Amino acid sequence: MKTQRSNLNLSRQLDRIDRKILLHLQENGRIAMTELAEKVGLSTTPCTERVRRLEREGVIEGYHAKLNPQALGASLLVFVEIKLSAKSGDIFDAFRREVQKLPDVLECHLVSGEYDYLLKVRLPDMSMYRNILGDILLKLPQANESRSYVVMEEVKETGILSITP
Repeated sequence: MKTQRSNLNLSRQLDRIDRKILLHLQENGRIAMTELAEKVGLSTTPCTERVRRLEREGVIEGYHAKLNPQALGASLLVFVEIKLSAKSGDIFDAFRREVQKLPDVLECHLVSGEYDYLLKVRLPDMSMYRNILGDILLKLPQANESRSYVVMEEVKETGILSITP
């Protein structure tokens, strides 16, 4: 999980072909370069060079397999809001360091509003969630209060960004 994306340093704007490449790679990160090149209207070498440049510049951060949580015994999805009892740069840093160590926390976001952090947690069942909430989440630095949202149905989940070619 990345905490900051401000390190992105594009030397130039993405053109129409770059955007097409990104669109196709999001849909299928395992696509062959020859097929990708054909889809975006380039020969293989210039297409490969563009993909490598997009990787170097940090536009493409990686390639991942999407796993089925139920098949791996992690069918319970919970969103948790955490409110801190005090706020400072040091406290936020300590919270970030500790939450990074929790493998069941898939995402953690510093948010505006009544609560300070929003966490996305995947677990096998409700008893495991009760354990993680009491024994781990509320023992994070300055964690004072939480609010949980247990997901009853996953209507849409995607990591695909909207890209206009």
